[in-house]
Amino acid sequence: MEIGKYKFECVLDSDCILPEFKGSTFRGVFGLSLKKVVCALRFQECNSCLLNESCIYPFIFEPGKFEDSGEKHHVAAPPHPYVIEAPITKKTHWTKGELFDFDIILLGKANEYLPYFVYAIEQMGQTGIGKMIDGFRSTFNLVSVKANRKLIYSGKERKLVKGSFTKNISAGRFAKIKESEISGITVVLQTPLRLKFENNLKRAELPFHVLIRACLRRISTLFETYGKGEPALDYKGLISLAETVRTVHSDLSWHDWRRYSSRQDQEMLMGGLVGNIIYEGNVLNNFLPILKFCETVHIGKQTSFGLGKFELFFEGEE
Repeated sequence: MEIGKYKFECVLDSDCILPEFKGSTFRGVFGLSLKKVVCALRFQECNSCLLNESCIYPFIFEPGKFEDSGEKHHVAAPPHPYVIEAPITKKTHWTKGELFDFDIILLGKANEYLPYFVYAIEQMGQTGIGKMIDGFRSTFNLVSVKANRKLIYSGKERKLVKGSFTKNISAGRFAKIKESEISGITVVLQTPLRLKFENNLKRAELPFHVLIRACLRRISTLFETYGKGEPALDYKGLISLAETVRTVHSDLSWHDWRRYSSRQDQEMLMGGLVGNIIYEGNVLNNFLPILKFCETVHIGKQTSFGLGKFELFFEGEE
């Protein structure tokens, strides 16, 4: 599966007020901008639109059954082919002229539509983001886009460098076990993690096997939808092994926040686990490829606007 990570660097035209968690705001305005850019029948619902199967917008925002490389993929709830990583900071007030950046991770075929993402972000800058100030939202200019620290788009020249900026992740990597011995893993939940186990949201604890179940579910659906099929992993065996890993320290807490859904025209109370948790066990090496992949693509619910982002730290690694 092809994965591309792109850094969008912007400068504000005016003061800007954003919420503490910014991913939902960015996703909402980006969605409106992308639809404005690509939609030929703007007043038509996607599910009844004649152009549904060939339009970029439903592929990005309303993924369902679609053709990829001539094959039909059948996933009950297909994951979105992108993740928006907004700045992780509690800062809410920016001033005119300040720089800010955010990352967009594209999965599979979505990388082919990078030019549309770039143009939609430019349109997003004209529409404006954040709270109204004196009756207007804050506009911004897209200064540059980078991939692998290389400049691939300049806002002045408005030209996108041709080429591929993705990494190909094969399903076989998840079966590779690192030789060095890992005795402990610290997982830092950087954005709220929302995941269910036995039909309940985990609100105060995160056993290692629940974390691994979420990772395996993410890997399975992503590769089935945007790759070459579900990896041939011993899912039951891995979960049984994960159940032997113990939690030695946890300061996880539940963090609630609100977001406004323009589609449902209402405010929604969201929440998820944040904080640090430390695991120990002599089988942790078996899970390194799985965890490191999911460190990039996030896990849990609402990954498209940045939830479920975590960072790993290892003990005993050579």
